[in-house]
Amino acid sequence: MTKLHELYRDVGQSPWLDNLKRDWLVGGPASELAKLVGQGIRGVTSNPTIFQKAISAGTAYDLQFKQLIEKHSVEDAYWELVIKDIEDALAVLRPVHGESGGEDGFVSIEVSPAIANDTAATIEDANHLHKRINEPNLLVKIPATAAGVPAIQEMFSRGKSINITLIFSLTRYEQVIDAYFDGLEAYEGQDLSKVHSVASFFVSRVDTEVDRRLEAIGSPEALDLRGRAAVAQAKLAYKLFRRKFSGERWEALARRGARVQRPLWASTSTKNPDYPDLLYVDTLEGPDTVNTLPDATIEAFLDHGVVARTIDVGVDAAESDLERIEAHGISMDDVAATLEEEGVASFVKSYNELLQALTDKANTLAAER
Repeated sequence: MTKLHELYRDVGQSPWLDNLKRDWLVGGPASELAKLVGQGIRGVTSNPTIFQKAISAGTAYDLQFKQLIEKHSVEDAYWELVIKDIEDALAVLRPVHGESGGEDGFVSIEVSPAIANDTAATIEDANHLHKRINEPNLLVKIPATAAGVPAIQEMFSRGKSINITLIFSLTRYEQVIDAYFDGLEAYEGQDLSKVHSVASFFVSRVDTEVDRRLEAIGSPEALDLRGRAAVAQAKLAYKLFRRKFSGERWEALARRGARVQRPLWASTSTKNPDYPDLLYVDTLEGPDTVNTLPDATIEAFLDHGVVARTIDVGVDAAESDLERIEAHGISMDDVAATLEEEGVASFVKSYNELLQALTDKANTLAAER
C-alpha cells in the first residue's frame, strides 16, 4: 500500500493524475497508466496544453495521424487523436469506477478552448463529446467563465457529468455550485445518481498572481503575506462546499440520488522554487475532495508526502490572511478575473500551436505522397 492509497483510505481524498500521453497507454494492463492506478491513482484529467505537449513530443501519434489526415481535416484529426487516448484511459480506469460505486475512475476531456466565451457552442460541444464517448466514467470539462456557467447548468439539466475547470475565486465557485443545484433540480429524471461532477478550484496560480501584486507593493507587511493566498482561499472554498452541501435544498436532491460535487484542487505543482514542493498537497487533504497531481508531484508525494486531514485546519487564519491581502488593496475577485483570462488564453494558444504543427506535418506528408 502506498501513500496514495492511504490518502484515500485515511483522509477520504482521491488522488488523480493531471497528465496523459500515448506512451503511458501502451500495454493495457501493463501500461504506465495502469501502474499508476496500481499505486493508488483514481482518475485522470487532461487539457489542451497537456495534449499539445504530448502530441508534439516524439512520434507516438504519427502513424494514426498519417492515417487520419487522408480523410479528415487537421482539426478533426486532432480530436480523433485525443479521443483515442481518452477512450484508452477510460478502459484502464473502468475497474476503479466500478469498485468505487461510481465515485472515482473518471477521465476528463475538455471542450474546445476557442469557445470558452460562447454558451451555445459550449453546450453543443459538450453534448457532442458525451455522445461521441459514451462511457459512464467520462467527465467533459467546461471552463467556469461567465458564459460557461449557464452551459454547465444546462448540461446538468440534461443529466450529463461535468468537470468544471478554471475556478479561481470563491465568488465564481459559489456560482458553480448553484449551477449544479439548478441543473439537477431541472433534470426530468428522478434518479440523479448517474450525474457526476467535480469543481476544479485552481491553487498555485493564485499565489503566483497575488505574490506578484504583493511584491509590487513591497512593504514588509505585504511581503510577509506571500505564499498564503492560494491555500487560504482553498480552505475557505472547502468551508463553502460543506455549507452549501447541507440543509434542505441539498437533502431534497440527495433523496433523488444526487452525489456531492467534490471540490478538486487543480494546479497543485509548486511554481515558486522557494516554496515546499508539496505546499498545495499536504495542506489541502480532506474528505470528499480530489487532488489532481502532475506525475512529478505524485513522485514527490510518494517519497515524502504527509497523510493527514489538513483541509479544515487553520481556517480562521486563512480568513485573516485573505482579509489582510484585501486590506492591501488586492481584490481576490480581480485576481481571479486576471487568472481566468490568462487560463483561457493559454489553452487557446496551446490548441492553436498544436493545430499549426499538425498542419505543417500534414503538408509534409502530402508532399511526400
